[in-house]
Amino acid sequence: VQLQASGGGLVQAGGSLRLSCAASGRTFSTYAMGWFRQAPGKEREFVAAIRWSFGMTYYADSVKGRFTISRDNAKNTMHLQMNSLKPEDTAVYYCAIGSRSYPSSYYSQSSYYDYWGQGTQVTVSS
Repeated sequence: VQLQASGGGLVQAGGSLRLSCAASGRTFSTYAMGWFRQAPGKEREFVAAIRWSFGMTYYADSVKGRFTISRDNAKNTMHLQMNSLKPEDTAVYYCAIGSRSYPSSYYSQSSYYDYWGQGTQVTVSS
């Protein structure tokens, strides 16, 4: 499985960006997909996740109400619509695929995911 993240860039505070993650290869076993981010000097943190089959979504408290995760099953693509961006959202954003049928409580843990994309930089200026 290969993941390609795109859509990052430089935006002013209050602006919007839409990230995409295209999956290829043996994607039929995808159970959930997630977005994580890592700012300089900080640990990687959970942003959002989506159950691939049913579309149920999960968010970190820090992005709830501002970010929306979605997926296009036919295109094996996941998106992250980010609105009302803040300087503290600045980070490298990574997408990931998990193939194990675990409860949603696992989706916020990076160890749940089996495959990772290369990351896309998001920079929010104040």
